[in-house]
Amino acid sequence: MEFFCYHRDRPGSLALREELLEEHWSYMDGYVKELIARGPTFADDGETPTGSVHIVDLPDPAAARAFAFDEPNYQAGAYRDVLLRRWRNVLGRTMWDFPGGRTGGNRYLVLGLGEGPAADLALPRDRDELVAYGPLLSDDGDTWLGTAVLLRAADPDTARAVLTADRYADIEVHDFEFGGRR
Repeated sequence: MEFFCYHRDRPGSLALREELLEEHWSYMDGYVKELIARGPTFADDGETPTGSVHIVDLPDPAAARAFAFDEPNYQAGAYRDVLLRRWRNVLGRTMWDFPGGRTGGNRYLVLGLGEGPAADLALPRDRDELVAYGPLLSDDGDTWLGTAVLLRAADPDTARAVLTADRYADIEVHDFEFGGRR
């Protein structure tokens, strides 16, 4: 089962995150075979961390909760909250298979939070710019709750346009970069 996990930073936690960086990476190294994508998000200045994205393939929701809540930064209080949802890997690949490589261009996390009939289940036309793409789902996988996308785009507005705006209660766009040691 695939899960989308977004740990959002607690304001003022940058020093704590920096102190725990090696511990965080070591923890994630234990999941290297299960990771579909990973990396930090940043404020509009492109430098101040605002969160940490992990898309992971685990056996069940209990394993996903353990992954999210045993994470060292979470345990130390660096994160203010965690968005954890079932997810479906529509691209069928990992971020390391992204044709655009690890660097170059602007990268974004786009989160569309919605309700009602599912939206944006089909891939957008320009799939070569997609790092990861899929619906956010309830724990049982039956209810659509939104869409999570990692992509390369010219700017935040272009990134936001990958989703059908009127189908979501809110769409968030965050600067993103590939994470980890790979």
